[in-house]
Amino acid sequence: MRKDVRILLVGEPNVGKTSLIMTLVSEEFPAVVPYRAEEITIPADVTPERVPTHIVDYSEAEQTDEQLYQEISKANVICIVYSVNNKKSIEKVTSHWIPLINERTDKDSRVPLILVGNKSDLVEHSSMETVLPIMNKYTEIETCVEMRSACVRALARIFKVSDLDNDGILNDHELTFFQRTCFNTPLAPQALEDVKNVVRKNLTDGVRDNGLTLKGFLFLHTLFIQRGRHETTWAVLRRFGYDDDLELHQDYLFPLLKIPPDCTTELNHNAYLFLQSVFDKHDKDRDYALSPEELMDLFDVFPYVPWGLDVNSTVCTNDQGWITYQGYLSQWTLTTYLDVQRCLEYLGYLGYSIIAEQESQASAIAVTRDKKHDLQKKQTQRNVFRCHVFGITGSGKTGFLQGFLGRNLVRQRAIKEEHKSYYAISTAHVYGQEKYLLLHEIFPDFDFLSETELSCDIVCLIYDVSNPCSFEYCAQIFKQYFMDSKTPCMLIAAKSDLPETKQQYCMTPLEFCRKHKMPPPQSYTCNTAVAPSKDIFIKLTTMAVYPHARLRCMCTCNRCTFCLCQNFLNSELVQTVRTKLYTVIFSRHITHADLKSSTFWLRASVGATVCAMLGFAMYRALLRPR
Repeated sequence: MRKDVRILLVGEPNVGKTSLIMTLVSEEFPAVVPYRAEEITIPADVTPERVPTHIVDYSEAEQTDEQLYQEISKANVICIVYSVNNKKSIEKVTSHWIPLINERTDKDSRVPLILVGNKSDLVEHSSMETVLPIMNKYTEIETCVEMRSACVRALARIFKVSDLDNDGILNDHELTFFQRTCFNTPLAPQALEDVKNVVRKNLTDGVRDNGLTLKGFLFLHTLFIQRGRHETTWAVLRRFGYDDDLELHQDYLFPLLKIPPDCTTELNHNAYLFLQSVFDKHDKDRDYALSPEELMDLFDVFPYVPWGLDVNSTVCTNDQGWITYQGYLSQWTLTTYLDVQRCLEYLGYLGYSIIAEQESQASAIAVTRDKKHDLQKKQTQRNVFRCHVFGITGSGKTGFLQGFLGRNLVRQRAIKEEHKSYYAISTAHVYGQEKYLLLHEIFPDFDFLSETELSCDIVCLIYDVSNPCSFEYCAQIFKQYFMDSKTPCMLIAAKSDLPETKQQYCMTPLEFCRKHKMPPPQSYTCNTAVAPSKDIFIKLTTMAVYPHARLRCMCTCNRCTFCLCQNFLNSELVQTVRTKLYTVIFSRHITHADLKSSTFWLRASVGATVCAMLGFAMYRALLRPR
């Protein structure tokens, strides 16, 4: 191991050799730069390898060729500095400097060379494409130091993710969070001010409103690189998921997530809170919708635009066609349900694991239990339910999907053909609880339906009341695929605003439903002056949530006896009373003396009486003839 290291900086005039050395010493760009800097010695205790380091500058204006040759012979490392905005200085690397150094050094023990690309802040492109062939040709070149454009893009994304309020600056709170996230230690208030003062001295627009701008953030990392503290910048890049090629690592974007067969994936509560904060961060005008500009600002941390034009016809939008807050959450719910790996990738771009302080994006996903267990237990904890919509071409399937999103026929006609979607997702309330209903339009093909097309929570069979040949397809689909399954089915009489025509089938739709113990056909039309009614979608969601129950009431109006009883049973009051009764009656701390106490048996009697009265009232209400 060497006792010390001697580094020589050479290069064309005005490429910034002296500025680099002076910046290293003073931590700021000098206002006045001399022709040549004096030799600098860095003590061993402040260098990574614990070795004293001597940095020597060369100036063509002040030194002779003989002095240059002497410095080359004494150097352990030679840095050839070029300016990324000066093509001639790059050409001189191969035409002058490398041949000169090779002539003055022993062929068997040539000194390592490092190419240093300076003034990268003055251009938007990288010189690496020009330099790489040089590095490949000359094996003595160890590396090239330049803040590449890929590094700038990565740091810009890191800045964007860390800017929690999206105001274009990192305030003290955000800087402290950033420091703690990357280095597991907070910055003291004085240290924060020192950092900002360094930036202020060198950049006029590096600090704004006492916060660090993107230019100031990039300047700090440029300073780290120039001072040889690459490990600081790399620590930041690694923490935010980047690999050696400055690409987001696959393990970061796609963490391990085990999903057993017949289970579905949903976002958990913490994930929705995070996505809500992302929405609020970009909804600058606070209109609870994302304009095209706000949406592009949100996607600025993505390498590509993740949502296509069909998203606007998949979720709810406002009158201007902008995705609403509800539509935004619905699209995330859809992505999680249909393609959870894509959801993990998207959350990675947004920095979920960093901002939410979780190990990975996998912690945002709730994997539901097998649907068979839900049917056995006759209850479910799922929040997303899938409805497959069947019907012949022209029966009104697309209109049904768009009606779910609140669009009447007039608004539907404004949707371009290439922007239409086979999916629609929104929320529906089932006895006071919010659930997501995902509608999927199935292409009409009676001869073959795949397992995916048959796997759903509820089936919706749509026929056109004005088309006499429309119902037969629904009947055949039901008898062929769903008659013996446990999947609930509902028949929709679409376009109910048109004159009804007798269907060319052996029985009427109503008789068909009675025969197969299905709810009666439900009339539906989206040819309305305002948004179509959502009652039918609440019915579908209710049947999907309670597939085991043959519901007497199909109105879900929250006014009839059935709905009022369900809301009452799900109310917080009843849940609290039930808990207290269980505590009083079935307490595990009952002693022998309690059993002989008249007070205990009085409480037990009152509790039993209340339960009996509630049960009898519900029995009478639910069985009352309608």
